[in-house]
Amino acid sequence: MIREIHSEETGKLYECLEALAEHHNRVSVHFKGRYPQTPSREKIKQFESELEEGKSRIAVIENDSSIVGFCKIGTDGNTGILEYLVVLDRERGKGYGAALMDWALNTFQKLGINEIDVKVVYGNEAIHLYEKYGFRERFVIMTLDR
Repeated sequence: MIREIHSEETGKLYECLEALAEHHNRVSVHFKGRYPQTPSREKIKQFESELEEGKSRIAVIENDSSIVGFCKIGTDGNTGILEYLVVLDRERGKGYGAALMDWALNTFQKLGINEIDVKVVYGNEAIHLYEKYGFRERFVIMTLDR
């Protein structure tokens, strides 16, 4: 069900990235209409480079040979970064988010990483998933966007 992908497969993440931007535009309290900040095609090229350089890892969930969710993780020193956790709207409620989260946490544990950060757009209900896993608010980042 879950597998890690290689750099040449990052193009398959396009639908999920576009769905994530749409989701953020729908739920974001302060930044509706501003996603994606980096076009999805550019983001995919960035993902490809990071996988090739060993800077990140990406796991996907496939349903009928199409990717319906993915999780991207990286590190910053001794801190793990949960960069993306996306499940398409039509596939939610099937435990895919939890399965991807379990993959991420297990991968960090194997790497000996105990501190993990995730950024959540204010208004995104996914915060409840992270809280179930023990994540808690540590910072509030405020932005003045003119």
